[in-house]
Amino acid sequence: MARSEGRFTGRDEESDINLTPMLDVVFIMLIFFIVTATFIKQAGIDVRRPEAETDQQKPTVSVLIAISPGGDIWIDKKRVEAEAVRAHIERLHAENPRGGIVVQADRESTFEKLKAVLDAARAAGVTEVAVSTEEQ
Repeated sequence: MARSEGRFTGRDEESDINLTPMLDVVFIMLIFFIVTATFIKQAGIDVRRPEAETDQQKPTVSVLIAISPGGDIWIDKKRVEAEAVRAHIERLHAENPRGGIVVQADRESTFEKLKAVLDAARAAGVTEVAVSTEEQ
């Protein structure tokens, strides 16, 4: 009887599952997804975009800029003065240089504000700039 008890206790010790390698793999996958993820900076307001027949989906977007009906410019959930738009674009584009900029101008906003944002993007050296529209 003493032998059989020793045999069962030996099997119990051998049957423990080592979870360390599995946790290592999970953490490596988590780090991979965090590093490769593209984070989009939200504009901060909802706008009624103009309609267009020739709209296309933009694959990589890193900065969203919104122009309200009253002409306010919003970047990263903050109201920004027209003179500071270029500095904000340079900072956000430096965080993700592969992404582009999408301008969400409201239907009732003025063209002057849209032109000011586009000029600031060009002055910041960003070539991938698009204007957001709705499908017709």
